[in-house]
Amino acid sequence: MSAHYSLHEIAAKFGGEVIGDNIKVNRVASLANAGVGSISFFVDQKYKSVLDVSQASAVVLSESNKDITGLPRIVTNNPYAYFARLSELFNPKQSIQPGISVHAVVDISAQLPSTCSIGPGAVVGADVKLGEGVVIGPGCIVGDRVEIGKNSRLEPRVVVYHDCVIGKECTLLSGSVIGADGFGYAPDNDKWVKIPQVGRVLIGDYVDIGVNTSIDRGALDDTVIEDGVKLDNLIQIGHNCVIGAHTVIAGCVGIAGSAHIGKHCRIGGAAMILGHLEIADGITISPGSMITRSLTKADTYTALMPFQLHDDWLKTAASIRHLASMVERVKKLEKELNLVKQNQDKTEKN
Repeated sequence: MSAHYSLHEIAAKFGGEVIGDNIKVNRVASLANAGVGSISFFVDQKYKSVLDVSQASAVVLSESNKDITGLPRIVTNNPYAYFARLSELFNPKQSIQPGISVHAVVDISAQLPSTCSIGPGAVVGADVKLGEGVVIGPGCIVGDRVEIGKNSRLEPRVVVYHDCVIGKECTLLSGSVIGADGFGYAPDNDKWVKIPQVGRVLIGDYVDIGVNTSIDRGALDDTVIEDGVKLDNLIQIGHNCVIGAHTVIAGCVGIAGSAHIGKHCRIGGAAMILGHLEIADGITISPGSMITRSLTKADTYTALMPFQLHDDWLKTAASIRHLASMVERVKKLEKELNLVKQNQDKTEKN
């Protein structure tokens, strides 16, 4: 069972103003599924009807909504982030016992503090340096000369190739691959010659990387993921990319090599960014968008074709193919209309 905390105890820990009874809660829940002992959060007026019938014992909300309910409540300027901290309070990470499994393979030259945990089937290469409290889950592969900062955690079956660097307090979920070769080939007559990928992947502090996400090592320079970046599942980041601090990227995004993404960007799921582009700080890219040129001004960018019935879409696609000729025809018609108007003006003056 989770520990019980009163609203005043929670406010003392995370801040905020308590209104109503100082009740105790022991879990977090959505408004729709909350029960006695639950605390939930409210951020959007469209859920007012759900709040009205919610069985939650307490709710977290903003100053502008503090009088919207009679439930005991905590008022804060960012209810969503506050609720995230509450969820972590009631659902702490599973504790890991330090030590090296007898079924792990650890090179004698690796530097492992006694507070580290190495799971069964894990392989730790030569001259690896781990910080205090690092967890290497079952089946992980950590290549030669890799460095991992304190309290970072690799869930089962993560692969980190040689010479890569991971900062402190990072989480890499299962199946993520860091530092595999980038997709680099040079044409040579009728064949392709592989270009050696000799850079690294450098990952900053407090970075989260989702399931089956791949970050390629640099061809010459390093691929860089800066502090606080959050990557969802099934993301591909090509060689020599730079992802700016605190940028968040949703699932199935593909970023081609040498693209530079700014700080505090938001990239929606399944978006595609071509190589060698510059994306400025603070930009939002809508889900499914194809970005084909650099974006220099902070704003929201969308490049989507609304879905249609298939037969209608075929007609739309056919029309798009003729847009260039249609534009030329319109220009020609505009010129002819201008000539007609000029002649009419001359006639009227005469």
